[in-house]
Amino acid sequence: MAPPDEDRWIHTPPRKSATFDDAAIAEIRRASASGIYDIRGGGAKRRLPHFDDLLFLGASISRYPLEGYREKCATGVTIGARFAKKPITLKVPITIAGMSFGSLSARAKEALGRGASAVGTSTTTGDGGMTPEERAHSSLLVYQLLPSRYGMNPDDLRRADAIEIVVGQGAKPGGGGMLLGQKISKRVAEMRVLPEGIDQRSACRHPDWTGPDDLEIKIGELREITDWQKPIYIKVGASRPYYDTALAVKAGADAVVLDGMQGGTAATQDVFIEHVGIPTLAAIPPAVQALQELGMHRKVQLIVSGGIRSGADVAKALALGADAVSIGTAALVALGDNDPHLEEEYRALGTTAGAYDDWHEGRDPAGITTQDSVLAARLDPVAAGRKLANYLSVLTLEAQAIARACGKSHLHNLEPEDLAALTVEAAAMARVPLVGTDWIPGRGRE
Repeated sequence: MAPPDEDRWIHTPPRKSATFDDAAIAEIRRASASGIYDIRGGGAKRRLPHFDDLLFLGASISRYPLEGYREKCATGVTIGARFAKKPITLKVPITIAGMSFGSLSARAKEALGRGASAVGTSTTTGDGGMTPEERAHSSLLVYQLLPSRYGMNPDDLRRADAIEIVVGQGAKPGGGGMLLGQKISKRVAEMRVLPEGIDQRSACRHPDWTGPDDLEIKIGELREITDWQKPIYIKVGASRPYYDTALAVKAGADAVVLDGMQGGTAATQDVFIEHVGIPTLAAIPPAVQALQELGMHRKVQLIVSGGIRSGADVAKALALGADAVSIGTAALVALGDNDPHLEEEYRALGTTAGAYDDWHEGRDPAGITTQDSVLAARLDPVAAGRKLANYLSVLTLEAQAIARACGKSHLHNLEPEDLAALTVEAAAMARVPLVGTDWIPGRGRE
């Protein structure tokens, strides 16, 4: 019999499986108890190659930096000059992504409009139509046209400043929208022509077209409705960005919105969010390549979304070839989503600040992702809009600081040559050299 002090060596210490980790086991237990798949909001939570895996190569002797206090770094971008009579000009290359009234409260939509307008950029309607609050407080409003057609009418198309045909989202390319009954209030139901309190599932594809030729006809119809005045975007979830971008250009798009899998959603299956689509970082170079090969880079604007958080992210997306970026989740956080001062209420919902993603339940204590009138009243759209404007200003200042350090007088002058990658995966995806080398994985040496 082994001595007592050696008992611990009879069995190896407990070791959890990397495959069956705590999250995987908890999901198996939840699924076996409920018999339904898990639904949540937000984007992919797994670790993915992202902008943090890239670094800028600032100026030194071989490059000449710009002085921040006296040398300008321009930030403006014009979208829609390819065909639209009235292209829109943004003062900053950071837009607000489409998030619907229904998913968000009317006050949240108003706050997004206020914040975007304060810095001279655009916001986007989302599924379900245009609210008077949103139009009144948005100097530049992009109107989304989705497969559901909920809330769509020609008058609102004409009142918008641009139109965005949504083919897919980064969190669920190939999947349709979802808005559960607890968020279908009387007003939401009336706008969408739906029964109040009944789950709404949107189609995964548009009923009017099945391919790029039909899409070209649809774009022609929209141009006729709006007298060729409005820029027309096409939004795709990142999956096959080279071909989708090329086909969008063929169909006549003025701009392509490319949404990576870190992009958020109001509600969809967790398995969809985590396992469908490709990372934003991997999606940009193929899309830029398609535009370049067609002679359309900078002529058809590329707007990138999905996990943009900081001015560094903005600068890196532009350096890889984007004309602008779009933010959704970050904008909601700026308004007050997942704020620690609501920790006690988040705990009552079985979660914690920073992890709350049950947006589909309509019980958001911040008053943002809810249609509950009492909760929604907590959000002051003026104060929240001011916070969003502050955040957008900081993103712009950060991107300018980086661009000046690289010797650039416009954010669009940033280029892949200004970047290096920390990992082999990021180097291969972004098509920039691994830091400290001239090696781009997948390419032979010259």
